[in-house]
Amino acid sequence: MRILTLLLVFAAVNPWAGRANATGAATGASGGGEGDRPAADAARTVGVAPMAIGRLHYGGGGDWYANPTSLPNLLRAIRLQTGIPVSEREVVVRPLDAGLQDLVFVHMTGHGNVEFSPDERRALRRWLEGGGFLHADDNYGMDAAFRREISLLLPDAELVELPADHPVYRVVNTFAEGLPKIHEHDGAPPGGYGIFLNGRLAVFYSHETDLGNGWEDADVHDLPDELREAALGMGVNLFVYALTRRAS
Repeated sequence: MRILTLLLVFAAVNPWAGRANATGAATGASGGGEGDRPAADAARTVGVAPMAIGRLHYGGGGDWYANPTSLPNLLRAIRLQTGIPVSEREVVVRPLDAGLQDLVFVHMTGHGNVEFSPDERRALRRWLEGGGFLHADDNYGMDAAFRREISLLLPDAELVELPADHPVYRVVNTFAEGLPKIHEHDGAPPGGYGIFLNGRLAVFYSHETDLGNGWEDADVHDLPDELREAALGMGVNLFVYALTRRAS
């Protein structure tokens, strides 16, 4: 009854209770990991309120708003695959917004520059050290700026490539070879990188894959169904991993 357990954990840690409404059917996600359909159906009777995903509005001129249809589709996939009641849409959050400290999972993406002020770095560091999980998804062009800013934000931490057997690749859906390749761009292999704080994976950086392109509506990037399903399945893994590790 793993999914029911996730729901009970979620009920204990959800800071967004009563702030949003989740509805309706979910579509388009990969399966085949540890999910238990009857358990997920039973979990829907628990009655906890929905949780939001944050989209990070950063400075520096980069397109923090890229892939506008991606997160609603990921949220639908989370509901479908796990039964966890999440909101229909993401919450846009800036580093200095008070609401950041209430979020478990924040996503950032873009094609260009990223900059944080000293105060923004302090706020993000406090959030990460308090249990927050940041997913940075390079939309092709963000790599140099992200690596620069994350090293300023967490100067004593190292961004390391995760092995293919790390639990983030199998918590719900199994990716035996590690991070899936979604959008070709220049054909380089995908890389999943992490930063650990006190032994907990607090930052996951997906590079040379562009998960967000795979989360977008099917007619945006014309990707095969199997790649969209893989991208959504990996996104579900990231969210569930962040939620369960924060609660542990």
